[in-house]
Amino acid sequence: MTQTVLVTGAGGYIGSVLVPKLLQQGYKVKALDRFFFGEDKLESHENLTIIKEDSRRIREELFAGVDAVIDLVAISNDPSGELFQEATYQINHIARVTTAHMAKKCGVRRYILPSSCSIYGFVDKSVTVDEESPTNPLTTYAKANEKAEQGILPLVDNNFTVVVMRQATIYGYSPRMRFDLAINGMTLGAWKNGVIPLMRDGTQWRPMLHVQDTTDVMLKLLTADHDVINGQIFNVGSDKNNYQLGPLADEIAAALPIDVKIEWYGDPDHRSYRVSFDKIERALGWKAKWTAADGALEIYDALVSGQLDSLEQTITLKWYNDLIKWHRIIKEVEKYGGIIEI
Repeated sequence: MTQTVLVTGAGGYIGSVLVPKLLQQGYKVKALDRFFFGEDKLESHENLTIIKEDSRRIREELFAGVDAVIDLVAISNDPSGELFQEATYQINHIARVTTAHMAKKCGVRRYILPSSCSIYGFVDKSVTVDEESPTNPLTTYAKANEKAEQGILPLVDNNFTVVVMRQATIYGYSPRMRFDLAINGMTLGAWKNGVIPLMRDGTQWRPMLHVQDTTDVMLKLLTADHDVINGQIFNVGSDKNNYQLGPLADEIAAALPIDVKIEWYGDPDHRSYRVSFDKIERALGWKAKWTAADGALEIYDALVSGQLDSLEQTITLKWYNDLIKWHRIIKEVEKYGGIIEI
């Protein structure tokens, strides 16, 4: 029997990669999103149902016939989380907990929560954290993710499988491209100016994860044995993608077919965490396929070829602020349902 998956945040950076994969695998998909970045990020398909809705207004009838939920929806990245703190807690925490409760009530069998390794916050550089390590979320984004985990994991039972993915920092090409992510931003700077912008001081540890790898894990979790994953937290990434940011920038510069220099900016970044991914490799037999060099070359080629031909939506916080500005202007000048033509 064909299974139906409800994906929230389906038009986002990860969702616009995940949804086509689900459809290719034969799933039916209900794709819920506000589509701030446009509905064109998902191509039409006979098994795809677009639901243009806010996750804070989710209704029980949306879960009819749904077998699994992948709850991607989030205000993404730390700068957006700090500017829109209330909305971040509403969406990243409360809305996802509400979605999980509704899913369980409506008979959905499986719920996947994509969380973040950012909840580890700052860890001594000599320490490698695992899923049992204490958390130390430093930002609104990280704190909201932790609260979502805490609100959803207690829902597990034999009829409702819940699993948490603590994802490393994502990179790689997506139809809803983002250049406010470390590797992606470095690659854009190298292509555009021959300069990789790097936040001081470059010694901070950060695990990285390609968007193709994390969506592969989501597919795997849809069919993984209940007894192996239920109630479990998995760090998702790989040891080869545990980078200090300085050497990471050097690796990207060496991988690209152009001359690149590194340019330092800002105050030292106090977020630093080195993460163990032994659990997911052991439990699910999964290993990441992509490296930072692979991802940088993929993005560079897309820029050179013109596949990435519009960059205005790719800095999330800037786009949110633009939408708010335009919304205010339109409200001020709109009359009788129109602007010029009424």
